[in-house]
Amino acid sequence: MADFYYDIDQSGVATITWDCPDRLMNLMSWEGFNELDTFICQAISDPKVKGIVLASGKDTFTGGMDLKALASMKQNSPSDLDIFNGVMTIHRILRNIELAGGDPKTGKAGKPVAIALNGTTVGIGYEIAISTHRIICADNPKASIGLPEILVGIFPGGGGTTRLARRLGILAAAPFILKGKTPKPKDALNAGLIDEVVPPELLISKAKEWVLNATPEDIIKPWDKKGFKIPGGNPYDRQGFLNFVGASALIAGETQCLYPAAQAAISTIYEGLMLPFDQAIRNEAKWFAKVLVNPSSSAMINTLFVNKKLLEKGHRRPKDTPKLNLHNLGVIGAGMMGSGIAQAAAQSGLSVFLVDKDETAIEKGKGKIQSILEKDVERGRMSTEKARTIIEQINFSTDLNGLRDCKFVIEAVFEDPDIKADIFRQLSDIVSDDCLIASNTSTLPIFDLSKSVSRPERFVGIHFFSPVQRMALVEIIKSQQTNDQSVSQAFDLVRKLRKTPIIVNDARFFYANRCIIPYINEGVSMVGEGYHPALIENAARQIGMPLGPLQLIDETSLELAVHIATASREALGHDYLENDADRVVFKLAGIGRSGRKSNAGFYEYDSKGKRLGLWKGIGNLFPPSSEQPSIATVKDRLLLIQVVEAIKTLQEDVLVDVREGDVGAIFGWGFAPWSGGPFSWVDNQGINHVITLCSSLKDQFGKRFEPPALLQEMKLDRRTFY
Repeated sequence: MADFYYDIDQSGVATITWDCPDRLMNLMSWEGFNELDTFICQAISDPKVKGIVLASGKDTFTGGMDLKALASMKQNSPSDLDIFNGVMTIHRILRNIELAGGDPKTGKAGKPVAIALNGTTVGIGYEIAISTHRIICADNPKASIGLPEILVGIFPGGGGTTRLARRLGILAAAPFILKGKTPKPKDALNAGLIDEVVPPELLISKAKEWVLNATPEDIIKPWDKKGFKIPGGNPYDRQGFLNFVGASALIAGETQCLYPAAQAAISTIYEGLMLPFDQAIRNEAKWFAKVLVNPSSSAMINTLFVNKKLLEKGHRRPKDTPKLNLHNLGVIGAGMMGSGIAQAAAQSGLSVFLVDKDETAIEKGKGKIQSILEKDVERGRMSTEKARTIIEQINFSTDLNGLRDCKFVIEAVFEDPDIKADIFRQLSDIVSDDCLIASNTSTLPIFDLSKSVSRPERFVGIHFFSPVQRMALVEIIKSQQTNDQSVSQAFDLVRKLRKTPIIVNDARFFYANRCIIPYINEGVSMVGEGYHPALIENAARQIGMPLGPLQLIDETSLELAVHIATASREALGHDYLENDADRVVFKLAGIGRSGRKSNAGFYEYDSKGKRLGLWKGIGNLFPPSSEQPSIATVKDRLLLIQVVEAIKTLQEDVLVDVREGDVGAIFGWGFAPWSGGPFSWVDNQGINHVITLCSSLKDQFGKRFEPPALLQEMKLDRRTFY
C-alpha cells in the first residue's frame, strides 16, 4: 500500500501527499522514501509541472522516522560503512528535493518546492522540510516543530544537522540539534526554523501561491550560492571559534561526555561548516553511522522509543479484557500527589471529585493546582481558557459521600497504613461493588492494604511519581488477589492520563522505590564513612544520574526517610539490614535538617528554597577522612547498588519484563539514560564483567553487592537479558 500520493492541478502544481495507511501518524520507512523519490523525480522531469508542494493527509505532518527501520538497518548491516551507504541514500533523495533539477555549479535554479506543515513535524519530517525552498506552517498551537533525535540517543542524521547549522548559525541552531527543542509554530518562526505561519484553512493555497510566484533567487539555497557566509561566523573565525569552545564545554558539562550522539553532533557541525555542502552531508552520514552502531545509542533507542512505545500500546495489558469507559475519577487527598493526579485527570478530560479531610487542606490543594496552571499559562503552554476549564472540571469537597457514583477512586493520603485502612473501610461502604479502588502508596504492600476493602480483587496499586505533572511513569501494582480486569482498567486510566505504565507484582517498595532507596542509602552511608559529600554528588552526576543521592534525599525529605526506615524496621524485624545511612539521616533529621521543605538538609537553601550549596556543617558531624577513595570507586558503588537491586526484583518475580525494568528505571528515577537502563547496561558490559565488579565491591563494602543468583545462572547458560 502506498504512503504517498501524487496529483497535478490545472495551474501546474504537483502535490505529493503523505498519508500512511493504517497509521494515525505518518512515519517514514524505506519504502516511503523510495515512493517520495519516485514522485519528486516524476515532477522534476515533467514539463507540465511548474512547482511542487509536499503535504500531509493526516491531522499532523509526521512523527519522524520509524526508528524500527533504523534498528533493522543496524541489525541487517554488519558495519558502519553499510549504514553510511544507507544514510547516503536518504541524503541523495533530500538533495534531489533541494536542487529540484537545478545546478549550483552553474547557478541554474530548479523547480520551486514548498512544504505545507499542517501539524507536528519532527525528525526526518523537518529534515525533509529544511531541504525544500519554503516552509509554510499552519497556525496550529498543538503542533511541534524540530529535531528531537538527541532525546532518544541519536542526532539529526538526515541532513538536519548540516542544514540547520548553515541556516541559523552555530549558537542559534544548538538548542534544536543538541537539546532537541521542538517549539510551537510561532516560536519556530521567530527562531528561524520555518518561513511562514498561516491560518490552517489557507495552508495549501498559500503553498501553491508561493510555488507559482517563486523567483530563481528563492529556489537556490543560501549555501549553494557563491560567497555564502555562516551566520554568526565560521568555526575558524574569532567569534565562531569562541562559540564552539563555549558550546563544547556546555555539552560536556551537561552530558558528562556520556552521550555519544551529543559529541557526534557537535563534531558534525564543527567539521561540516569547514567543508563544501556536499562533503558536509557525507561527513554527517559518517558520524551518524558511528552513533548508530554505538551500544549506548542502540540501548537508548530500544528503551526510550521502541520498548516505551511497546509498553504504552499494551504489551503487558491483560488480554481479552474490556476497555475502560471512564468519565469521572475520585481522588482522596489534596496534598502534592493527590492534587497532581487530579490535575492530570482533569487535563485529560475527566471530571474529578477531589476529597480531603478539611477545608484548609482543600484550599491548599486547589491553590497548588491553580499555581501550576498559572505558570503554564505564563509560559505559553496553555491558554487561560484551558486553565479555567481544568479547574472547573475538579469538584473540591470534604465529604467522602461525594464519591458514591465514581467507578474509579485513587487514594493519595499520607503513607500511614492505619490512616489508609480507615479510609478504605469507609470508602467500601460508599461506592458500588464494581468501583475500582486504587492506592497511590509508594512503599506499602498492596496485599496488606487490601485487607481493609470489601472486594480485594477490585483493589490495585497505582504509584505516580512526583511531580505528577512532569513525571511520565506510573507503576501499576497487582497483589495475588487483584484480578485482570482491575489491572486492565488501571492501565487504561494511566494511558488516558498520557503516562507510561509498567505492571509489577506486589512487594514492599515495589520496583522503582526498591531500587532508588539503596542508591540514596549508599550515598548517605558514604557520608557516614567519611567520604566528602562533594565527591559523592559529583560521582553521581558522572554516571548520568539527574540528582546526586544527597540532593535527592533533600528533595524527598529526611523526615520521610526516617518514617520509611522506622516502618521498615518494624515490619521486617530481624530481616532489616542496619546501615550507616540510618545513623546519618536520623542525626540530621534530629537537629531539624529535614531537607528542602525546611530549607536545611545536606544542602543549604535561601528563604525561597533555592539551593545554595552543600551544608558546610556536615563536616563537623561526619568529618571527611584524610584519604578519599577514587571517584571510580564511588561511581561503581552508586551504579552497581541500583543494578543489583533491579536484578533481584526480576529474580524474585516483582518485575516480570526487563523492558519494563529499563523503561521504569529511566522514567521512574532517572537511572543513567545513556545506558538504556540497568538490564541493557549489564548486557552491554557483559555478565562476566558485572559479576567480577560486584564480587570486588562485596569484598570491600559488604554483602549487599553480592552478585544475584540470577546473574550466576545466566553466566552458566550464556544468556543475556535481551
